[in-house]
Amino acid sequence: MSFGFPWGLLALGALVPLAAAYFLRRKQKPVTVSALFLWRTPRPRAEAGPRFERFTRESSLLLEALAVLAAALFLADVRFSDDTRARHVVLVVDGSLSLSARGTDGVTVLERVRREAARRVEEERATRVTVLASGSTPRVIAGPEAEPSKALGALESFQALGADHDVTATLLWAQELAGPGRWVHFFTDSMPQEGAVVPPAVRWTALGAPRDNVALVSAQRRDEGAKATVTLRVARFGGPETVEVRVRAQPGPGAKEGTEQREQVQLPVDGAATVRFTFENAGDVEVSLPEDALPEDGQARLVPSAVRPVRVALAEGLDAPARQALERFLVVAPEVETGPGEGALLIGPRGTDAKVTLGAGGTLRTFLGPFFSEKGHPLLDDVQLAGVRWTAGENPPGHALITAGDAVLLSEEEGRVHLNLELSRSNLQRTPAWPVLLGNVLREVRRAREGFPRRQLTLGEPLPVVTQPGARYTLVGPLGEKPVFGAGALTLPAPLVPGRYTLERDGEPVDVTEVLSLDAHESDLRGRGSGEREAQTEEKDEGSAGSSGRARWPLLVLLGALLADFYVTRRR
Repeated sequence: MSFGFPWGLLALGALVPLAAAYFLRRKQKPVTVSALFLWRTPRPRAEAGPRFERFTRESSLLLEALAVLAAALFLADVRFSDDTRARHVVLVVDGSLSLSARGTDGVTVLERVRREAARRVEEERATRVTVLASGSTPRVIAGPEAEPSKALGALESFQALGADHDVTATLLWAQELAGPGRWVHFFTDSMPQEGAVVPPAVRWTALGAPRDNVALVSAQRRDEGAKATVTLRVARFGGPETVEVRVRAQPGPGAKEGTEQREQVQLPVDGAATVRFTFENAGDVEVSLPEDALPEDGQARLVPSAVRPVRVALAEGLDAPARQALERFLVVAPEVETGPGEGALLIGPRGTDAKVTLGAGGTLRTFLGPFFSEKGHPLLDDVQLAGVRWTAGENPPGHALITAGDAVLLSEEEGRVHLNLELSRSNLQRTPAWPVLLGNVLREVRRAREGFPRRQLTLGEPLPVVTQPGARYTLVGPLGEKPVFGAGALTLPAPLVPGRYTLERDGEPVDVTEVLSLDAHESDLRGRGSGEREAQTEEKDEGSAGSSGRARWPLLVLLGALLADFYVTRRR
């Protein structure tokens, strides 16, 4: 037991006059009455002068003494067990990839942060600890207000693998959790840059050191049929001028064993060197550089990223000019298969339920311009209509995308595209706008396919994904499972850590993508260092003021004692 305000115990001095009041009896004058029944309760009466004598109301005295004791304990802020010294400490750890760099002794910066955090918790005599990790999306590692042992244990399993980011938002959040007048302890590997805005209640601790490093700053893979082309960019941030790049391809469909290639790359002082590798029937491709200060940025895994072909089917009823113009485009269009099949893009005449309708009905009118297009619509990217002669009929339904006067030439209706065009009297099919427009249609069909539009991303990039309505999707990654809400083309927040992410539909895997730990700013360790920047505000030592404030139970005892005393006194 301890007291946050020991001077509150002076209230116990009220017990002295209280006891004296019960022992002290004053002289009372005789009163003459006409009948004895007017005396309800005989009382002993002093005969002469004030004097002390034994009292007869022990229960009332004990209750009032209990009330005085409860009031004194409340004023003294009494504390028991864990509430004796409640102190909340907030720690913020930089979640950037550079904290995984190793020093000359082989110890990572993150390990030094763990040791310093444990020392700081012991130094502050913390009873409650909150640990946050900064990042593009700040997250809680332990807490809020967890036990010190659990908080430090959670910090032991934390891995710093995030992209470069601004820590201001995380520090402001930590300051709110710490409360007014309390410091926030921030651990990183470099001192704040000149002119950087740091909250005044932040104690900035840098535990890094300058190191030379060679890193991958870009890794891309392109698959064309059975051939896979891997393009790498290797940057030198100090260190050797020549480095060996090792690339190993796992066996793909039709291959019995993997293939490994190595190449010595000459690195420039500034900039990066580009190197390419080609493989046949390759599965996943693993890229690695010799280990140095930061091994994580010298490794990458590239999954197959072949463009899935789009199947296009032409419906019956198309007139000869329209069919010929479409067939000429489909012959030269890359990654396109023709003919009916599951999931095929159906192009048909006006009035059918095809995904793309082509044709004009009713009174025909020819337009030479001006044409008005909806700016920014993906179907109209790079579509130039200068010099086009467009013959159209009655306006199709849906939202107008291209108009000429009161005529709607191209419209979109719930994912369907209506092309109000009579090709026999137009020249659109003989201008560059025709293949560009149809290419945009195919591109949007690819984008609407279920899965990940991109198979490789780098740290800090948002994660695009396409889902279908009526199904339950889950994103499975290194940090566990996360439900995906919504349907259609979605953009999820940037993943917090690199690794493989799998999209599952109703528990079945649909597609995979790889997030690579490549960040040129994080790989440049030459500007890292150590130091201490004290907080700019004075910390208030609220040693006994924990998250719960003063104990309330003495007030309840005080109220109960007063009510009981009132009952005893009134009964007598």
